[in-house]
Amino acid sequence: MAMKIRLARGGSKKRPFYRVVAADSRMPRDGRFIEKLGTYNPLLPKDSEERVKLDMERVQYWLDQGAQPSDRVSRFLEAAGVVAKKERANPKKAEPGQKAKDRAEEKAAKAAEASEAAAEE
Repeated sequence: MAMKIRLARGGSKKRPFYRVVAADSRMPRDGRFIEKLGTYNPLLPKDSEERVKLDMERVQYWLDQGAQPSDRVSRFLEAAGVVAKKERANPKKAEPGQKAKDRAEEKAAKAAEASEAAAEE
């Protein structure tokens, strides 16, 4: 059985609240889980202690059993110092798309033509 430590969404529309749960990876996001390990309330300020609450003993138990944390949960665990920090480099994310590059080239070409026309006069 492949175990995951992940978030299960609760709360009403536009008011998210998440439970950190240990669940079988085949179960739905908000479906059946084995154990509740903590909570996450994204509406609270980032420096609030109530924003992320985790039962570290149980989290460590499930990690020792081979449970894999989701991306967001692994960030919580990195902040708590339980898991080693992963390198997350995505240099292509900040790079503009192909259409934006084409527009920039056209704009540069028009600017060059305009400056040449002004130099000839």
